[in-house]
Amino acid sequence: QVRLVESGGGLVQTGGSLRLSCVASRSTFRINDMGWYRQAPGKQRESVASITNGNSAKYADSVKGRFTISRDNAKNTVSLQMNSLKPEDTAIYKCYVQSPSGTAYWGQGTQVTVSS
Repeated sequence: QVRLVESGGGLVQTGGSLRLSCVASRSTFRINDMGWYRQAPGKQRESVASITNGNSAKYADSVKGRFTISRDNAKNTVSLQMNSLKPEDTAIYKCYVQSPSGTAYWGQGTQVTVSS
């Protein structure tokens, strides 16, 4: 079992920035894939960004150039720096990790609200 705790969500104006962090209860050194999904009311869950153990990152087209994902295995943490936020970025953001066995673990989520 891996417990994930997110922090850093909140309310921000259009064009503002937020940094989300997710701390895992166990070492992430052996975890290859970590990342963030989001889900807005009435919309499907969307993969926002992911990062491998080799620091290879992928982003949704909608956030490329604005969001940056990073990980710190020494701190068991994956973070998401979100700049130039737009109202359409409003959603609940959840982090996940995928264990070496393929099991995915999820955090509870943190609300991000961008006002226009």
